[in-house]
Amino acid sequence: QVQLVESGGGLVQAGDSLRLSCAASGRTFSSCAMGWFRQAPGKEREFVAAVNRIGGNTGHADSVKGRFTISRDNAKNTVYLQMNSLKPEDTAVYYCAAVLTANSGRYYSNLNEYPYWGQGTQVTVSS
Repeated sequence: QVQLVESGGGLVQAGDSLRLSCAASGRTFSSCAMGWFRQAPGKEREFVAAVNRIGGNTGHADSVKGRFTISRDNAKNTVYLQMNSLKPEDTAVYYCAAVLTANSGRYYSNLNEYPYWGQGTQVTVSS
């Protein structure tokens, strides 16, 4: 079982930066590939970024490439999402997700592959 707690959301202006954190419980964090997803009002949850177990392989949605960066610190059981140049269309609830995997090199971009989810943190970007 993996429990996830997100933090770092808030209300910012367009062009500002935020860093989201997701702290994981348990001893299995380094066995988990991690992902960030978001859900805006009235829309489906969508992929934002993902990272493999050891942090050397990442993927980002086209809508955030060049602005957002996912990273992880296995010593701290934490995954991060650095968000720069925020836009109003980035407004959403951001969720952290985890999947236990034996494949150390792979990240996962399909939300259906993630059995463990945090409660979400709100990010609001005003124009």
